[in-house]
Amino acid sequence: MYSRRKAYDAELLELDTLLARMGHAAGAAVESAMTALRSHDAELARSVIAQDSEIDSAEHEIEHRCLTLILRQQPVATDLRKVSTALKMVTDIERMADHASDIAEITLHLEPESAAAVGVMDDLDKMGAAALEMTKRAIGAYVQVDLSEAAQVVAADDECDAMFAKIGKEIAQYIAKNPNDAATALDLFMVSKYLERLGDHAVNVAEWVEFLKTGVHKSRKIV
Repeated sequence: MYSRRKAYDAELLELDTLLARMGHAAGAAVESAMTALRSHDAELARSVIAQDSEIDSAEHEIEHRCLTLILRQQPVATDLRKVSTALKMVTDIERMADHASDIAEITLHLEPESAAAVGVMDDLDKMGAAALEMTKRAIGAYVQVDLSEAAQVVAADDECDAMFAKIGKEIAQYIAKNPNDAATALDLFMVSKYLERLGDHAVNVAEWVEFLKTGVHKSRKIV
C-alpha cells in the first residue's frame, strides 16, 4: 500500500512539473513574440510559431496524464483538486502560447515604417510588458501555491484592460484620419487584443490557484 501511494505521489509531482514547465514555455513564447514585434525580428517570430506545436504536445500529454490518474486512482479531496486544476489550467496556458504565436504571425507581415506611423508601438510595448508580468506571476503563483501572488495577478488585470481601451481609442482616431492605412492599424489593434486575452488567461490561472489551495473558485466552493 505504501509503495502504491509513493508511486501515486510521484505521478502527481510529475504532473506539477510538466504543467510548470509548460507555463514557463508559454511565458517565454510571449516574451519572444513581443521582442520580435518590437525589433521586427522575423526569424524570432518564426521560432515562436514553430514552438507552438511543442506546447500543444505538452497540453495533450498533461491531459492524458490527468485522465489516466482520474480513471486509475480515482483521486479525492486535495488530490482531486490538483488533477482538476491541471486539467483547467492547461487550456489557459495553451491559449497563452497561441496568442504569442498570433502576435508573431502579425509581426511577419508588418511593415516597420507603417507600424511606427500608427503611433501605438510604445503603448503596445508597455501593455506587452504588463501582460508578460501577469503571465509569469500567475505561473509562479501556481508553482508556489501562493494566494497573495495570485490575488495580485487578478488585481493587475484592470491596468491591462485600461491599456487595451487606450490603444483601441488611439487606433480608431488614427484610422479616421488615415483610412488608407487601416490594415496596419487593425493589425496592431489585434496585437493589443491578443495581449488583453493573455491577461485574461493569466487571471484564469490565478483563480485556479485559489481553487487548488482552498477548493473555492470565483467565490464558489467546488471541492
